[in-house]
Amino acid sequence: MTANHFRYLVGFAAFGFVMGTVSSASACTTVLVGKNASTDGSTMIARNEDVDTSWAKHYVYHPATSGTNTQYRSTDNGFTVDLPTNAQSYTSTPDWQQKKGQDQFSEDGINSSNVAMSATESGTTNKQAQKADPFVKKGISEPSMVDVVLPYATSAKDGVKRLGHIVETKGSAENNGVIFSDKYSIWYMEIGSGHHWAAVRVPNNKYAVIPNQNVIGNVDTKKSNFMTSKNLPKFVKSHHLNGYVNSHQVNFAQAFGTNNKEDATYNRPRIWDGQRILTPSKKQSITQKHYAMFMKPDHKISVQKVQQVLGSHFNNTKYDSNGKWVGGYRPINVPTDVESHILQIRPNVPKEMAGVQWLAMASPATSVYVPFYTNVNNTPTSYQKGTDKPDSESAYWTYKMTKVLTDPYKNKLVNKDVVPVQKKTTSHLKASLKNNDQQARNLTGDELTNFLTQCNQQNADYVQNVFQKLNNKLIVDSTRQTKIVQDKNL
Repeated sequence: MTANHFRYLVGFAAFGFVMGTVSSASACTTVLVGKNASTDGSTMIARNEDVDTSWAKHYVYHPATSGTNTQYRSTDNGFTVDLPTNAQSYTSTPDWQQKKGQDQFSEDGINSSNVAMSATESGTTNKQAQKADPFVKKGISEPSMVDVVLPYATSAKDGVKRLGHIVETKGSAENNGVIFSDKYSIWYMEIGSGHHWAAVRVPNNKYAVIPNQNVIGNVDTKKSNFMTSKNLPKFVKSHHLNGYVNSHQVNFAQAFGTNNKEDATYNRPRIWDGQRILTPSKKQSITQKHYAMFMKPDHKISVQKVQQVLGSHFNNTKYDSNGKWVGGYRPINVPTDVESHILQIRPNVPKEMAGVQWLAMASPATSVYVPFYTNVNNTPTSYQKGTDKPDSESAYWTYKMTKVLTDPYKNKLVNKDVVPVQKKTTSHLKASLKNNDQQARNLTGDELTNFLTQCNQQNADYVQNVFQKLNNKLIVDSTRQTKIVQDKNL
């Protein structure tokens, strides 16, 4: 996430400080899982979107379009770019303030080529790099990114190339991390300055947990698992930036990023937390200055394990932000989460049903991830509703209410009431996905698309109904937490 929009300042202020280097304030946490590191051979890219404590997100479907070339113009900062003639269908999770012709903050989605994209993981550029190649006021930024790249990408690598070309020719307005995936690979890209970027292919047998900090280390422009902006090593050397190795190698994080006292509190602890969950055999300190970007998990990683990471607030440690919050470290799961997504491309099903967009509205710690097929013609009605004001119909506010009702009592009501419901609904959704997969194998064309669309609606309705009943129970249980002094003899 980025703070070029007023909304991000709210959540950031909640943690009591503002990151003080050149770039904007930051939020969000990313998790990447290579296909050989997952339980079923899927690639998974995931991220918590942190915005505000009351800001509804929607889930929408964009149909394919074909016509003359059009020009995209950002209403946020004036960024413009010519778009290809044909656009694929894709899904996204835009802000509730959707008006025709305005930026949507689409954030994440999967297109009809089963290419997934999540944008963005905000970072901070050091002053020296920013001076050498300043950000471009009317360059590409988060509000526009998904809508001008995802509909036109035919592979994860292709997505990096398209976005990289835009950054080099139009400029970037901010430091961002962007993720692309397909059935075969995951590419993680960082935009470090106005026109320079680097991307690395995630090793198939490893995962990564990424905070709001540049983490791409040594980059070798001669190797196929890296892509960079043109003449990157030459730029780093000529401007005397840190991280220069030789004519084809640089350390991107050292050249463009930061690793200061703010990162020690706000960023690095999240890497520690994610790695302790997925690789508990690796003993590390929360105060370390450096962590490996890619790690092997102790056990293959499931969708549910990724959910555990995204919902973590240093659970079962002395740093728990629901407890004493020793050290005041910024957790992965925060009050400003508005949606959390896991974009899964599955290898063992027909391509027409390979893409699944798992969505948890509001806080992933007190919500549930609902699996949505992306080969559809519409999205569930409750996911197309909601604003910044509470309501009784939208998916966002149903799950936000669960967070609100449990928050005063922290872990107590979560463990007592919410966790059992999460387990029940997750079990139901896994069984439903398996059953729907089996039925869908016998369908094709519009019949298949209609069926998958109906499955999404049924799952959304089921879980929302369960959580609305849970919220009623929480209202009763929360009132009973009030201490009452009463003479039993009267």
